[in-house]
Amino acid sequence: MYYFLSITGLAGALVAAGFLYQWFGSRYDRKRFTSAGRFLEIGNGQRLYLLEKGSGEATVLFESGIAATNLNWFHIQEKVSLFASTASYDRGGLGWSSPCRTARTPTNIVVELHELLNEAGIKPPYVLVGHSFGGLVMRKFAILYPQEVSSIILVDPMRCEEWPPLNPQKQAEIDRGKRLSGYAIPIARLGLARLAVTSLFCRSGLLAERLACAAGDGGKHVLGRVRGEVSKMPPEVWPIVAAHWSRPSYYAGMRSHVEAVPETVREMQNAAPIEGIPVLLLTPGKSSPLSEDCLKRIGDNVHQVIASASAHWIHLDEPQLLIDSIQQMITAASSQEVVALG
Repeated sequence: MYYFLSITGLAGALVAAGFLYQWFGSRYDRKRFTSAGRFLEIGNGQRLYLLEKGSGEATVLFESGIAATNLNWFHIQEKVSLFASTASYDRGGLGWSSPCRTARTPTNIVVELHELLNEAGIKPPYVLVGHSFGGLVMRKFAILYPQEVSSIILVDPMRCEEWPPLNPQKQAEIDRGKRLSGYAIPIARLGLARLAVTSLFCRSGLLAERLACAAGDGGKHVLGRVRGEVSKMPPEVWPIVAAHWSRPSYYAGMRSHVEAVPETVREMQNAAPIEGIPVLLLTPGKSSPLSEDCLKRIGDNVHQVIASASAHWIHLDEPQLLIDSIQQMITAASSQEVVALG
């Protein structure tokens, strides 16, 4: 009996220590890493984190992929801010922003983004830049607020035909993403996610490797992918990535985004084409180019450029291509035409 009580007491102490470690670490992260931006209320008690840099007549707005934050644009925003006004942010449920209040579909996200811009006093015209899922969000923004958009750059935008309900075979992938995100929430609350990601990005990585090995081949595969993608980002943002991935709310937000994919596809598969706004679409060299029919469904003035050296993360694989594209679109917006990159 004494042995049982001792084990129970030790377990309880470890759980309490984990909660405290996570609580204090989260407060310290927020104080240390959010001073460059600002938080704005957009209604219903929701606060979004916004990062602004540079100056200029038009503002370049960055929208990240499905589980990514403003950090995804760190290098690009730094460079673009040298010749333009820029703004990136964390969608509701991700990064430093508060939990989401609505389903993570393009329409709901665009309404929140538009309210954020109004609250921040960031006036149009906007040059919209969206990666992957963020490409669908920026398409929807141009459909709902066309008079505020001067040009658009879609960085390997999400293809609706590849996801449920148009492609039911991918439902298992969505279910797996929801399940893993759900498992990660209590792990993060206990501070174990903080231990793992801090080891991976800020220390030797030995603890992260041992945890991945304990999880089997799937854990080692995830670790390899995470290392590969994050290593393309500037080292100075790695501790902030670790801070984001230490938060239980991050995994809750990820789950909300993943479970909304079928609704997103239903919303966007028959979306009206963008009219009268130049669109530059960057397609990875490792993917099939979009057909002319697909381009026409996006808009009536779409030019496709192949990023020959890139996979899905073009802005990390070929950042200068995107920087040049943004500069080109800012110039081209005044004449409302897209000139092919030479």
